[in-house]
Amino acid sequence: MAALRWLTPRRRSATARSVLAGEASAEAARKSAEAAEAAQQTAPDADVAEPEFPVHGDERAAAFFDLDNTVMQGAAIFHFGRGLYKRKFFETRDLARFAWQQAWFRLAGFEDPEHMQDARDSALSIVKGHRVSELKSIGEEIYDEYMAERIWPGTRALAQAHLDAGQKVWLVTAAPVEIAQVIARRLGLTGALGTVAESIGGVYTGKLVGEPLHGPAKAEAVRALAAAESLDLSRCAAYSDSHNDIPMLSLVGHPYAINPDSKLRKHARELEWRLRDYRTGRKAARVGIPAAAGVGAVAGGTAAAIALHRRRR
Repeated sequence: MAALRWLTPRRRSATARSVLAGEASAEAARKSAEAAEAAQQTAPDADVAEPEFPVHGDERAAAFFDLDNTVMQGAAIFHFGRGLYKRKFFETRDLARFAWQQAWFRLAGFEDPEHMQDARDSALSIVKGHRVSELKSIGEEIYDEYMAERIWPGTRALAQAHLDAGQKVWLVTAAPVEIAQVIARRLGLTGALGTVAESIGGVYTGKLVGEPLHGPAKAEAVRALAAAESLDLSRCAAYSDSHNDIPMLSLVGHPYAINPDSKLRKHARELEWRLRDYRTGRKAARVGIPAAAGVGAVAGGTAAAIALHRRRR
């Protein structure tokens, strides 16, 4: 401002006003930039504010994935039934029932306990008297024929992200454990928890060991596995499409609703759980499609389910 003394009063006044205007403009710009930065940091957009997850190197964390309509379109047991019919395990009328159940599942978009129980009863009656080793071998073929092309790429990428972070990844499903283990191994996952069919001398009896791994039973199986693996459930993640799995999702610190049914979507929004919907491309995972599936899943599903059954007796 000292230079202004050499100007005429009129020019001095105009210059002073210019200086003040410039300073005011600069101050306004600075405050605007600060406000924009603060708004960006506090924006409600989960994609911006969401911290890095999964946490790399956290050995006490793991991920648990439901199977039907979460990892794979439709229900695994229905696809399995189609494969068994192709191999003449049962008659055309049984196939019609499987087809109707699958069509209903696809239209409804969620599990119905009555439909699922009927499907399990049908499967148990069909495999009765067959050897476990035979069904495992056939399961490999059926995966290639009917299941591989129905895996959701987005969900698979989420599972791969956990594997890449050094964490174990488990399927948790009401489907027969033998089917679940095939799928887990083919996707390069750690292993699977599933419903266990009773066998004596390696031959199916047509009965279950305990109960189907559905609803609250899934939560109990995850809790038991977490204890055996020394996992911290508050650092673990779980993924499902169905409100029936709210007990399992509520166990972990990072619950995800994947392709959720209406009840789970509402519940997830109320509790601010993360959502991913791959049926419409909404909220696509920001991770790449994984490389070819690895080999060697840990076959721990049967032991965990039997341990759970014994604890409940």
